Amino acid sequence: MPVSSREWRLIARPVGEPTPADFELAQVQVPDPGPGQVLVRNTWLSVDPYMRGRMNDVPSYVPPFVLGEAMTGGAVGEVVASEASEVPVGTTVQHFQGWREYALVDADAVQPVDTGLAPAEAFLGVLGGTGLTAYAGLVEVAPVEDGDVVFVSGAGGAVGSIAGQIARHLGASRVIGSAGGPEKVRRLLDDFGYDAAIDYRQGDLPGQLAAAAPDGVDVYFDNVGGDHLQAAIGQMKRFGRIALCGAISGYNTTSPPPGPDNLPLAIGKRLTLRGFIVGDHVHLAPEYIQQASRWLRDGGLHAEETVVKGIEHAVDAFLSMMRGANTGKMLVQV
Repeated sequence: MPVSSREWRLIARPVGEPTPADFELAQVQVPDPGPGQVLVRNTWLSVDPYMRGRMNDVPSYVPPFVLGEAMTGGAVGEVVASEASEVPVGTTVQHFQGWREYALVDADAVQPVDTGLAPAEAFLGVLGGTGLTAYAGLVEVAPVEDGDVVFVSGAGGAVGSIAGQIARHLGASRVIGSAGGPEKVRRLLDDFGYDAAIDYRQGDLPGQLAAAAPDGVDVYFDNVGGDHLQAAIGQMKRFGRIALCGAISGYNTTSPPPGPDNLPLAIGKRLTLRGFIVGDHVHLAPEYIQQASRWLRDGGLHAEETVVKGIEHAVDAFLSMMRGANTGKMLVQV
């Protein structure tokens, strides 16, 4: 019989920083699964920076949210009813029908996860798209070579906190991270294995980066854009590689942020700047999960999560993440 479920909807396109008034929490009835479908009780939801772009009605690599309809995003949960023999009741699955308590999903749109490797929520973070993003960026997009100096912006966030550690496993000789505030800077050094940490709130980002990497930077993993990208270009070595993963500094701007005014340096330095989307690198997932699972077991990879409990607080979790309140992956425990 149908189950009652709460779901979040976007009801207004934000201008600048989103506010709670742009969303509503609706009560709906979710029907029983039909042939080839499963009903999933979501246990964990992912909130991510890219979702801000989906709140704008503009073309992108992921379609925008539809006003008045349930929002979507990464989730894991337990199958509680099934009309698909390949996904029986009790299976823990990952899927994209987040922002709700119960999801009716086609069986071919769920991915069973092995909770023997790690807890279910890890497949939204360190063993999911978050970790794979860091891995792909440093293996294929801006490959790290033995002895490289690597700089990561947004280093205390979901992707950045993993990227610095992966860079070390790939042979980096020095890993530098940027974060906001003294507590996050401390965490980069004490918990995530960074050799040096920059507090961008202290100003003079180019000067701080030059002091941390006096001989230059080989690889820059960019989660922030803006002034961080400008500082990195200035400090890159010849033939340096830049992985353009995100530009969160400009996600809430109401007009296009200015690009780096030192971009011509990329010519003389023969830099490679490459944007990427993790969906283009899913072929790396099997090898990454195998590697990351081993690193987790032997203590070579530390995964941090900031957990907000209750679906009613999912929007609060998203808004606080956009302000940098999280360390590691931001998750909602339903």
